[in-house]
Amino acid sequence: MIRRTVRYCPHGSRRSHHHNPRGVNEHLPAEDDDDNHVHSVDDTSDSESEDNTMRCLSFLVASDEGVDSVPVLAHRAILASRSPVFKAMLENKMEESRSGIIRISEASTEALNVFVSYLYAAEASLNEQMACELLVLAEKYQVKHLKSYCEKFLISKLNWDNSVVNYSFAHQHNAKLLVDAALSLITNNMDKLTKQVEYRQLMEKDARLVVDIYEAYLSKQVNTAAPKDKG
Repeated sequence: MIRRTVRYCPHGSRRSHHHNPRGVNEHLPAEDDDDNHVHSVDDTSDSESEDNTMRCLSFLVASDEGVDSVPVLAHRAILASRSPVFKAMLENKMEESRSGIIRISEASTEALNVFVSYLYAAEASLNEQMACELLVLAEKYQVKHLKSYCEKFLISKLNWDNSVVNYSFAHQHNAKLLVDAALSLITNNMDKLTKQVEYRQLMEKDARLVVDIYEAYLSKQVNTAAPKDKG
């Protein structure tokens, strides 16, 4: 049985580290509290340069039950070019554009770091847990190539023991490739299905998905039994 430590993902546990574009301080933007200070010309120039740099960046924060993690920094241009959702956030007068802070509740800090790194380099080192978390992020922020990459990885890891869990997970996040692969594996082993603990859990959680399994199985049986046309 696979234990879920992230509510939407059937694999693994969370760890934390963070991504940081070179030369940028690792803290959220603070309120300006130096109105009474006198600045030299050099100080003013440095301050303006830093302000311009900060306006080019966003702080992505993995927020779990209201507790913010260490921020992950990314250039706004990269976020906007890779994700239409981020583009809408940052190019319109939304809170994320004004504050520079994007709170993300769908992932661990580790997954958020890997997600941002992928937006820069189009590469990611995956395990099953990470693939699940990145797929959730890719679905929400419409990073289609990352979603497809994660689906293909999870399909490569499919087996009988995780088939039902992955089938449910894939349905939840509109991962059609993974749905079809998991469903095919399940319908090829229907004699073992009712013995699975995950099957009984799915019955309680979402009986409609169980109905879909049986409908797919019956459809496969009909197609197998149907005589083939002789040309």
